[in-house]
Amino acid sequence: MTSKPKQPATLLLVTMAINAALYAVGSFATAYIPSPWGVGQFRPAVIIPAFFATIFGPWVGGIGAALGTLIADSIKHGQLYFGSLIAAVPGNFIGFFLFGYVLKKKFNWARFITIANVTLVIANLIVAFLYVFAFKVLYASAPSYTALSSDALVMLSIGLTIFWFVTMLPFVLLVTPPLIVAVSNAFPSIVADDVRQSTLKELPRRPFALSMLVPGVIMIIIGLATTYTVFGTYLSTNFASTFSTTIMALLQLLFYGSGIILSALGLVVLLRKNK
Repeated sequence: MTSKPKQPATLLLVTMAINAALYAVGSFATAYIPSPWGVGQFRPAVIIPAFFATIFGPWVGGIGAALGTLIADSIKHGQLYFGSLIAAVPGNFIGFFLFGYVLKKKFNWARFITIANVTLVIANLIVAFLYVFAFKVLYASAPSYTALSSDALVMLSIGLTIFWFVTMLPFVLLVTPPLIVAVSNAFPSIVADDVRQSTLKELPRRPFALSMLVPGVIMIIIGLATTYTVFGTYLSTNFASTFSTTIMALLQLLFYGSGIILSALGLVVLLRKNK
């Protein structure tokens, strides 16, 4: 049985505040890079609550993520943003609480990869559907949303979920593990034995590779759709205030660049022969 060090309440409160502050700053840094649907944002900062949830447990991960996203969204909108309060706060809390809860029971890299996939789907699905249906339709009664059919609203929600998932997962898998190992080596007394004893060499090759390759291919497909189909014209025509020429160019660069890099990394890891 592995040892689970009891972390003082003061440490948990401090790390919860640090998690929230860092997540707010990281989220705000990319707050103006929108999804292809004009709402939501590119948010690689999810590595922060994923790290804190792994090291310090579900409450630090969940509450820190919820507060961090609310702070970032409210600063962006210049006031307490109810869209974040209604959708992003519960989605982030549930996702990263679950992330920390599962890994606190038992940690290994295969479990880390699996729970990263599962929780990012659950959290983003919650945020997307609550934002579209609870906030935009029910709370704000936004004409551009109330005019859409139920099928269109569902598709929009699923589209947001896919965008967030494929742009968040690679960062969680590529950046968070080295952070976990570094902190485990630097501060072993606050880290559970099963976390501290896990090295990067133990990362399972096939699941890790596919978790980068699949999002990479999806991002390339979305990029091609933006460039060569009516999808790109639809965005620039109907959402001109959001998708200016510069934003469209940056968006395509994001999709192509990230997609190619992720696909290449996934293939290299997948095809690499074990020594």
